[in-house]
Amino acid sequence: MSKTNPTIRDVARQAGVSHQTVSRVINASEDVTSETRERVEIAIAELGYRPNAIARSMASGQTHTLACISPNLTDYTFASIIEGAEIEARRLGYFLLSSSARDAESFKGLVDELVGHRRVDGLLIMNPYSDERYQLLPETFPTVFVGARSRGENICSVCLDDEAVAYNATRHLIECGHQRIGMITGPMAEDCSMDRMVGFQKAVEEHHLPFVPELIIEGDWSASSGQAALMQLYANGDLPGAIFVQNDRMAMGVLHAARDLKIAVPERLSVIGVDDMPLTQHYDPPLTTMRQDMPRLGLEAARILIHAIDGAQNQQCQMKLPAELVMRQSVKKI
Repeated sequence: MSKTNPTIRDVARQAGVSHQTVSRVINASEDVTSETRERVEIAIAELGYRPNAIARSMASGQTHTLACISPNLTDYTFASIIEGAEIEARRLGYFLLSSSARDAESFKGLVDELVGHRRVDGLLIMNPYSDERYQLLPETFPTVFVGARSRGENICSVCLDDEAVAYNATRHLIECGHQRIGMITGPMAEDCSMDRMVGFQKAVEEHHLPFVPELIIEGDWSASSGQAALMQLYANGDLPGAIFVQNDRMAMGVLHAARDLKIAVPERLSVIGVDDMPLTQHYDPPLTTMRQDMPRLGLEAARILIHAIDGAQNQQCQMKLPAELVMRQSVKKI
């Protein structure tokens, strides 16, 4: 036996089989009897043998690596999703490579490098509609969209049920007695912003309230855009009694602007967001919001992608997850 790290031939001698048989056991080949497989597995455990990852990749044609590409790696939402995906990938025997692409050009170069050189077995894509990146994906390569629904039938997706989230948030404002409700959206090129618009409009119309386009302003998910949106509403002299803000970061910008404008929250203006970022409960006032389970988005996406790579049938290729209403002090019941 080798005095250094045990080799596949050491395992073969210990188990009394050929090294080809050990290789078949390692690569989960069915062409091995259960008795032989057990002997080999015992030998592997006793010797502490660890298969060479490069050799396994060459033999199987797989890298057992996934890539998650997002616009950046610093956003709290993206980071939480990536964490969930990494945990599930590791549990299923895969490594997760995280990378960022700020625009379509850098995205295309990254995908060409990862897929063209077969560095990964599958892709997790966040914000596929922030630009043209959804059009730059290889047609037959295993891919899952995370945090955005797929607009086609060939790509699986895991996302928040954005229409239901907006509907429930708006309905909460209505049930609290608010009748003149505004909304600050994310970029309307993104499907989640459009779906949240649909949910908002559905709730308003079902309760026979006016849908006022002048009370709807497009933001860019940033706190500064939420701040600018409230400033615009105030300058127009058309301030609603409540605002549904499509994410917490913009909602925190609204709260900041309200404080600067001496608009009392929630006495004069009620505000509800989406996400439940950690800081929202410590803001003044603490933000009422729709909590989404971001790590689970990543977990489910990684699981679906790995099942697709392994050839397993995905019963839920288009998955939508619910959100939970978290009531704090930024919404007033009239």
